Amino acid sequence: MPDEPKPAEKPAEKPAEPPARFETKHEGTFAGSTIAYRCVAAELDVPDAEGKPRARIFSFSYLAEPADARRPVIFAFNGGPGSASLWLHMGVLGPRRVVCPSDGSPAGSGPYDVVDNELCPLERADIVFIDPPGTGYSAMAGTYKPEDGWGLEQDSEIVAGFIKTWLTAHKRWSSPRYLVGESYGTTRAVAVAGKLAGGLAGVALNGIGLVSAILDFHTARFQAGNPLPDASYLPTYTATALHHGLIQAPDAQTKEGRDKLLAESRRFAMMEYLPALVAASRLAPAETARIAKRLSQLTGLSESWLTRTRLRIEPGRYRKELLRAKGLTIGRFDSRYTGRDYDEAGELPDADPSSYGMDSAFVSTANDHIGRVLGVDWQRPYTVFNRKALENWDWLGPKKEGVMRWPGYVNVAPTLGQVLRENPALRVWIANGIYDLATPFHAVENTIAGNGIETARVRMTYYDAGHMMYLHAPSLAALGADLRELVHPAA
Repeated sequence: MPDEPKPAEKPAEKPAEPPARFETKHEGTFAGSTIAYRCVAAELDVPDAEGKPRARIFSFSYLAEPADARRPVIFAFNGGPGSASLWLHMGVLGPRRVVCPSDGSPAGSGPYDVVDNELCPLERADIVFIDPPGTGYSAMAGTYKPEDGWGLEQDSEIVAGFIKTWLTAHKRWSSPRYLVGESYGTTRAVAVAGKLAGGLAGVALNGIGLVSAILDFHTARFQAGNPLPDASYLPTYTATALHHGLIQAPDAQTKEGRDKLLAESRRFAMMEYLPALVAASRLAPAETARIAKRLSQLTGLSESWLTRTRLRIEPGRYRKELLRAKGLTIGRFDSRYTGRDYDEAGELPDADPSSYGMDSAFVSTANDHIGRVLGVDWQRPYTVFNRKALENWDWLGPKKEGVMRWPGYVNVAPTLGQVLRENPALRVWIANGIYDLATPFHAVENTIAGNGIETARVRMTYYDAGHMMYLHAPSLAALGADLRELVHPAA
């Protein structure tokens, strides 16, 4: 009998390529100290619960020489979700930074100036810029799909796993450890802190820096029945209207006068405006008129417009309405910026002038820095922003079988309260731009006041700028000094 044909063998699974690594040596002057350092731009595999690669994370590690196993290390990332870390990298924390106009005017077209960044804290700490999965050069690994890393829980698990893997790979478990996040990166930072410290993970942090923070998303969810965002945004509207010359107040052009006006806006927001919004249709006409008049004085909007909106002010509509008479819109990330729309009669802005006014400067200089200066020799695009990650983000975490999940919203502030209670050495610093209409400062103040957080251990600082306060030269200098305040001196 002829031999029966053997079943075709499955082709062997192609082994994953080893993680890439690019290393360069440099020298720079930071806070007056000349520092030799190297940059390790490299991939690290983050394991899953079974020890198999879950994600392959690319990071940029700036390490002072000679190496010191007890030197502080800052782990930094941006937000989105879906954003790479280039904004902090090229804006304030990296050893080189892009120069943008300080007055809210657009950066225009290249070439852009990149200078040595004396404000970089490399004389005090090593710095690691992390790009989460789907951003930069990072991706999920093995059989994991891209969307398996897109969610609050999944993302924070992976970033926490990366930090532990990095500490092991670089033999830095003796180092003081700091997290610095911007925007959604502040949500990530608190969630990661909870993952690192909880469940016997044993990675206590020395400090957390939150730049343009959002921890409780209820403060930013503008919808019928939720008046908290309106009250939380009001002081930023006041700062914006004052900047554009639409409201007047005694001595408001001085810092002291402006701060006094902002304090009054805070008081009115919580003591009068919020109760009026809760009262809604129960508010007497005379009281409605009184609230509308005071709102007009604090926002630069007309009383008639405010009455027609039922006293509610959504930030997109504010950005379109404030300078409508001039045919201008204002920025979301930084309300000092102005732009023009095709339709000046529309309800909402076409785009954000504080975003399109400077994004090319950051994207262009980051790609040049990564390829030419750091020697990352890849014909692969560096993903600055992954819109699919944002659109498919799992905000509430994977559903557990047999457990009912009620509708809700993200609030990691209780986690911050818990890690502060459990780690008496932890220090928290929150940096706020007074012209930030993405993560307004009063919303952060309300969050810190209401979630079991020991407020005396949270240092709040304020800057005459927006979401990316490092675009404003005086604020950049102050931000660099405040960052150093967070990090213990190396000696």
